[in-house]
Amino acid sequence: MDAIQQLKSELRMRGLSPMTVRNYSFFVDKFLQHAKKDAADASQDDVKLYLSGLFDSKSKNTIMLAHAALKFLFTEVLKKEFGDIKIPKKDKKLPEVLTKDEVKNLINSADNEKSRLIISLLYSSGLRVSELVNLKITDINFGENTGWVRMGKGSKDRIFTLSENLLKEIKNYLEGKENIYLFSKEKPLTTRNIQKIISGTKKRAGIIKKATPHTLRHSFATHLLESGVDIRIIQAMLGHSSLNTTQVYTHVSSEQIKKVKNPLDGL
Repeated sequence: MDAIQQLKSELRMRGLSPMTVRNYSFFVDKFLQHAKKDAADASQDDVKLYLSGLFDSKSKNTIMLAHAALKFLFTEVLKKEFGDIKIPKKDKKLPEVLTKDEVKNLINSADNEKSRLIISLLYSSGLRVSELVNLKITDINFGENTGWVRMGKGSKDRIFTLSENLLKEIKNYLEGKENIYLFSKEKPLTTRNIQKIISGTKKRAGIIKKATPHTLRHSFATHLLESGVDIRIIQAMLGHSSLNTTQVYTHVSSEQIKKVKNPLDGL
């Protein structure tokens, strides 16, 4: 078994997501091509040369991902010393958030019912796109307006709530269909498919901001915070292991900042 197959097997055995398996495999493959060596012969110097070559064209976040993939290869697959290879810290950019009017405009600009329901569900639930494509009809409780993410990020199940009106529309949409998944018959839609749907809808809506499936997740969380929902509840709804991850939304909520009375006006 070659190193990449070993890597994939080890990642899957640990329950890591298909996205992680794909990303780690991609960077290990690129590294081995760059080093022109078998994995067993690769060294820390080869890693440094490869990572340093990424700085001209790749973001810090991409370099961090490549670093994590190679560290896993060395320490967990090859059982070799990786060393203390320094790389820049992750960029701390605030997530892009759509206003409620922009979300409404995006939903209304969908060119078919299925696309409109997908966009509405992403915003209504705060789901990751990978979680949405894997939703099965049996994961939805139409009577209680809830659903379950099965084996989400970190191999965790969690409950989420949905709009009552949206669920009625989804129920009508599913009538006469023999779907296993909420929006597909036998196999999940690809995440790329959903990304393309939102990209095209964004253009029709005339939205200038970045708008992706994850933007809708950010918008969901921010709008909940603005409406007074406790951040720990939002943490649970998003499936964040750490409250620190959810805390970013306290810096994003512009509506709350606008409501603060300026101290000069109180003099």
